[in-house]
Amino acid sequence: MRQRQFLSGARIYLRNLERSDVEGNYGYWLNDPEVCRFNAHHRFPYAKGDLADYIEGLRGTHDRLVLAIIDREGDQHVGNISLQSMDPLERSAEFAIVIGEKSAWGKGFSKEAARLILDHGFGALNLHRVYCGTSSENIPMQKLALAMGFSLEGRRREALYKNFGYLDILEYGLLRCEWQAASTREASSS
Repeated sequence: MRQRQFLSGARIYLRNLERSDVEGNYGYWLNDPEVCRFNAHHRFPYAKGDLADYIEGLRGTHDRLVLAIIDREGDQHVGNISLQSMDPLERSAEFAIVIGEKSAWGKGFSKEAARLILDHGFGALNLHRVYCGTSSENIPMQKLALAMGFSLEGRRREALYKNFGYLDILEYGLLRCEWQAASTREASSS
């Protein structure tokens, strides 16, 4: 499967989403209330046709990079990661990730995938700033953002309606110079 790899890590690799992903578990993730408990999905049901249209719509776009996270062991599609809403003038993008396969939760795949795509974003795409927002209840995403060097920049009060209530969205940001400094520290401690 080496020809399909776009970014390569030790335990995972990232590749384009493919039409064949629609036939796998991908569609189930977006319809699973537990997988989607902290994001804006699971409001309307997703059908295979919706996912196929979404994947087809990614072809040839340069304002978003959406990649499948593949566990090398078993070559299994376990999640998606993206840099989206890329702004060429501001040189910024929004970071998003979902690990849909529950068997892959807690294995560190999010950190490995985040390192790969952030390194690509700052190094190859010449981004200056990457940002993300997450529910105030999404502790795993908050931990991931902090582990990647993001700084908490603000709070949008009651901005997400989920499960019969409004939740705050915490906003995080990461500058290229911060990413480079953190990467240098990490490399020197290895």
